[in-house]
Amino acid sequence: MDYVKPAAVLTAMIEAGKNKAELPVMQLLVRGILGGAILACATTLAYTAVAQTKIPMVGAVIFPVGFVIIILLGLELITGSFALIPLAVLEKKTTVGRMLNNFVWVAAGHLIGCVVYAVLYGLTLTKMGTDMSNPLIQTLITASEAKTTAYKHLGGNGMMLVTIKAMLCNWMVTLGAVMAMTSTSTSGKIMAMWLPILIFFGQGFEHTVVNMFVIPAGMMLGADVSFGDWWIWNGIPVLAGNFIGGVLFTGVLFYLSQRSFKETRKGAEQGIAPVRKSTVTETVGLERSL
Repeated sequence: MDYVKPAAVLTAMIEAGKNKAELPVMQLLVRGILGGAILACATTLAYTAVAQTKIPMVGAVIFPVGFVIIILLGLELITGSFALIPLAVLEKKTTVGRMLNNFVWVAAGHLIGCVVYAVLYGLTLTKMGTDMSNPLIQTLITASEAKTTAYKHLGGNGMMLVTIKAMLCNWMVTLGAVMAMTSTSTSGKIMAMWLPILIFFGQGFEHTVVNMFVIPAGMMLGADVSFGDWWIWNGIPVLAGNFIGGVLFTGVLFYLSQRSFKETRKGAEQGIAPVRKSTVTETVGLERSL
């Protein structure tokens, strides 16, 4: 059977976090660029499916294809790393400095990849700027405004709302990253990670990387959104909410479901690894899948 038990999954999460934190800057940047562009492409595919079928849930069913490609190719997705690298820090497998280095360079890569794709896709939609009749143009404009100025009009409640939606989003996204570790087969990984991603996209939660494409794409096409609107009412609070959701709802809670902090401290004091050798052996190679 290709099923991997939860205790072994936790070990794989920690090792994956350690490996990600040790990647050189160039690999972080390139993997981040590819990850952002691929997720942006999956987003436009989902929007296209909705436009063709008039059924929003069809887009949610299709969107996870981008996440699957990123995971199977071992690229970087900062939101998934929010549940992995902090656990490696907790287990003293890496440092806070290395964790932040990963986050900064991967986020920069995502932004580059998403904006480049937004430019290329915008030129495609508008036929090199000569035709504004494609219905997806209005879809992107509406989505861009809904993700920024709509929250702005709600004031403090809008700021709280966007943060909560970001937390819920990355609970599911990080579960997708973790679910990919529950199987040793490619088909098993695909099926397992597809489910949580469908859940977040289908409910319209806020994902920082998706928004790095949607918002600037909408702005380029004429959305009434300023640079300040983008980062104050979406970029910063969504990034923070994604981090909280990933670390707390998936990272910490899953960690506690398999192991206690007390056990970890006791093992460290005695120089004993808190994970059985058999568990580590069972997960050899799994950390390479993320």
